[in-house]
Amino acid sequence: PDVICFINGLPFAVLELKSPSDENTDIWDAFNQLQTYKDEIGDLFIFNEALVVSDGYTARVGSLTANQERFMPWRTIKHEDDKPKLTWQLETLVRGFFDRELFLDYIRYFVLFESNGETIIKKIAGYYQFHAVREAVKATVIAAQEIEGVAEKRATYADEVVPGSKKAGVVWHTQGSGKSISMCCYAGKLLQQPAMNNPTLIVVTDRNDLDGQLFATFSNAVELLKQTPVQANDRDELRQLLAERESGGIIFTTVQKFALLDDENSHPILNDRHNIVVISDEAHRSQYGLKAVLTADGQYKFGYAKHMRDALPFASFIGFTGTPISQEDKDTRAVFGGYVSIYDIQDAVDDGATVPIYYESRLAKLELNVDEIEALSDQVDEVVEDEEDIGQREKTKGEWSRLEKLVGATPRLQQVAADLIDHFEARTATMDGKAMIVGMSRDICAQLYNEIVALRPDWHDPDPSRGVIKIVMTGSASDL
Repeated sequence: PDVICFINGLPFAVLELKSPSDENTDIWDAFNQLQTYKDEIGDLFIFNEALVVSDGYTARVGSLTANQERFMPWRTIKHEDDKPKLTWQLETLVRGFFDRELFLDYIRYFVLFESNGETIIKKIAGYYQFHAVREAVKATVIAAQEIEGVAEKRATYADEVVPGSKKAGVVWHTQGSGKSISMCCYAGKLLQQPAMNNPTLIVVTDRNDLDGQLFATFSNAVELLKQTPVQANDRDELRQLLAERESGGIIFTTVQKFALLDDENSHPILNDRHNIVVISDEAHRSQYGLKAVLTADGQYKFGYAKHMRDALPFASFIGFTGTPISQEDKDTRAVFGGYVSIYDIQDAVDDGATVPIYYESRLAKLELNVDEIEALSDQVDEVVEDEEDIGQREKTKGEWSRLEKLVGATPRLQQVAADLIDHFEARTATMDGKAMIVGMSRDICAQLYNEIVALRPDWHDPDPSRGVIKIVMTGSASDL
């Protein structure tokens, strides 16, 4: 290797450099050279935390087990907004990633492991995750302070972090940018902050599958977290976990588990400590809607977000989301605070992490009046997946089925199929490519497949590996 970075005599980073004057080599030749080193001198990589490849200008950093796709640029120096425009990528990487203070922080809190069957995968944070977590931890420490007379600020909107306001902010990192890794690193670093006095972290999602996926990520990171997270299986277990917890701990739950009992008008206080931090995965409606809604029987009903805050009156809140929140949406920021970090789709495109996305609106209207569509949409948005409210869950499933019948009506699917074929054939006449269609349900996907094949019979083949079009089923019964 051209450069080896030692800390206390241990080789923590290896840099493989190729000459910028050699037109026959590039950074991927350096990448391949590192793979050879791993095979031939494996002992050099026992303590390795990062691999760097560069051709003198372009530079990428990746973990020991990362493939070529996972080697990413490092675009910052001191913080998220410190992005030099005119320096070489290698210079920015050396000055930013290998800054002594930042690199030591990186090694301690931003390296994770994941088991993939018999293979152990080493994951390291990208520059945007690194700086977002550092800023989020700072904001949380400020927001979680126990200060008298600032409780009313919880209901107001402010971009800056207000000491004692319990609003640590929103981390908006676009889909596919590793939100679960960011949340895990955030938890690991926050737990070690002396000012937090051994906090309890509550990770809240609005879907059971998300709860399980994120719990698995945290469970694989026990060395970083210094403890094993626990998952609330039902409402009663969640209440017990929160009421008995005097310090520390990481508790996973869905927001629906904050539902009231049949004889309750409001949620009882479960824990009134100030060093509880609620980490919301996807800071959307189910986790920020605090206003009461008028039910069909003339009663006002609060949602799970209100019950959660009643149960934890002095907890601090931080939201992690992969989708943008509209500028008009003051409710989200009123609950969580302003943006702590933004890594949007354009940033991901600039980094080569994703391809550009272009949107073209093509509508197949539903034969339903606007008010009825909005009413159905509101009801479907409140799908309950937990067992705490079976009656409401079954009712919502009924409304979902009603909307599904409208979306999947045969005339509408025939219109969509014809439009898809015209658009796809016109596009592939000028450029190669593939298309993916996402449907509301498995049934709609199967019906749409039949309508497309009816127009293009030669696209169908009994052998899915040979057919031009095929259906791929993933997730739960209501997902494609």
